[in-house]
Amino acid sequence: MRAVENALGITIPDNARIIRNLITGIQYVQDHVIHFYHLHALDWVDIVSALSADPAKTSSLTQSISDWPKSSTDYFKSVRDKLKSFVDNGQLGPFANGYWGHPAYKLPPEANLMAVAHYLEALDWQRDVIKIQALLGAKNPHAQTYIVGGMSIPVDPDSQNALNAGSIAFISGLAKKAQEFVDQVYIPDVLAVAPFYLDWAGHGAGVGNYMSYGEFPEDNVSNTEKMWLPSGIILNKDLSKVHKVDQSKVTEYVTHSWYEYSDGDGKAKHPYDGETNYKYSGPKPPYKFLDTDKKYTWLKAPRYDNKAMEVGPLSRMLVAYASGHKRVQEAVNHVLKTLGNLPATVLFSTLGRIAARAIETQITAEMIPVWLGQLTANMKKGDLKIHSGEKWDPSEWPAEAKGYGFHEAPRGALGHWINIKNKKIANYQIVVPGTWNGSPRDAKDQRGPYESALIGTPVANIEQPLEILRTIHSFDPCMACAVHVVDPDGNEVIRIKVK
Repeated sequence: MRAVENALGITIPDNARIIRNLITGIQYVQDHVIHFYHLHALDWVDIVSALSADPAKTSSLTQSISDWPKSSTDYFKSVRDKLKSFVDNGQLGPFANGYWGHPAYKLPPEANLMAVAHYLEALDWQRDVIKIQALLGAKNPHAQTYIVGGMSIPVDPDSQNALNAGSIAFISGLAKKAQEFVDQVYIPDVLAVAPFYLDWAGHGAGVGNYMSYGEFPEDNVSNTEKMWLPSGIILNKDLSKVHKVDQSKVTEYVTHSWYEYSDGDGKAKHPYDGETNYKYSGPKPPYKFLDTDKKYTWLKAPRYDNKAMEVGPLSRMLVAYASGHKRVQEAVNHVLKTLGNLPATVLFSTLGRIAARAIETQITAEMIPVWLGQLTANMKKGDLKIHSGEKWDPSEWPAEAKGYGFHEAPRGALGHWINIKNKKIANYQIVVPGTWNGSPRDAKDQRGPYESALIGTPVANIEQPLEILRTIHSFDPCMACAVHVVDPDGNEVIRIKVK
């Protein structure tokens, strides 16, 4: 939407901006909690160890770090018994393929049992809180109520078919539930687990360049600079200076990608001029064995001013922290102090990504009631407008136009570029977070964030590369963007059966 609105010069109304902020905000909160517990926690939590935990000691541990009501001895005994029944019946589900007993696991059994309990609780929690997204956006994660110039969901306190006082109150209750879980479970769990893995503040740094497009606009102009989370770039881990983002400096290489540019693969193209030409038409990927000196991935290599950039929660929190965002600074400093008065430079790491995602979840959960309050205030004063009314008919569009739209998805910087000619889309290019972070090497042989972050990672057992998973999972990789697993000896790693 922002790309087209930018191309056409459309300014959306207040209510549309607020609703968009609410949709993005609850997506951050739900998505980050899911990532921590269901996609990443088992890289640090040993399920088998939890079976030997003392429920009474687990109860004492939990009550020492939080006021969360589900913390009794009987409760944790029931969780341990449930886990044991999974094991005894062979119904391990998501716990089936872990590297249980791996020497890199460091948590005591009681901490493992606490984490397993919260893993299960988070399954129910996320199913409830995402109802906010369903009410406002109709679908998660790709909301269906966005339209050029605003939103399609009506706002009317007197209509049962619109956002009204009743639906706002319902959303408010869900927002409270979201915030309580984040404050009383997620944040305490991160602070309880991190001390056992402080060595991971020294691994997984990556490229050292961090970019955020900024998110949660505070005025209604497309690509506004007035954002609750600011835009900016940090270079070479230097927190003393935040550089301004210039969309004209975004380019993509295909030197090591399974695409080709019409004028050669050695140069980069800006998305306005971008091409996505896949030259291989066979039924299988174009390789017998991946040769990383040639083309080896479905991803292009995005660069900003010819530099690889990390994007995501860590980048957003670093840019906000360095920009003087008071709430971010307060939350980051609290975490650093709690973990032993650590310097902010420890955030440049695998552990830093985990901490930054938790911090972002907490402060975003705090903002959802604020945005709800803004929407309620507008409704009370009779402002029910949800669409600009501008250029609704394509016949009003200019014959030619270009526009770009920046958005910070949960995983990071997302950019759309549109080129309109003869009132039709002539070219449309998207540069997504997974492409920034999973980028292959470019024509200058510069590695992307994933590849850079893995350099120097200690691996205790090459057949069970748990440590590799820890760093890659800390980025929250997008499975839909690209997946490639390489065994340097040419051995089959895994076989997927497709019916």
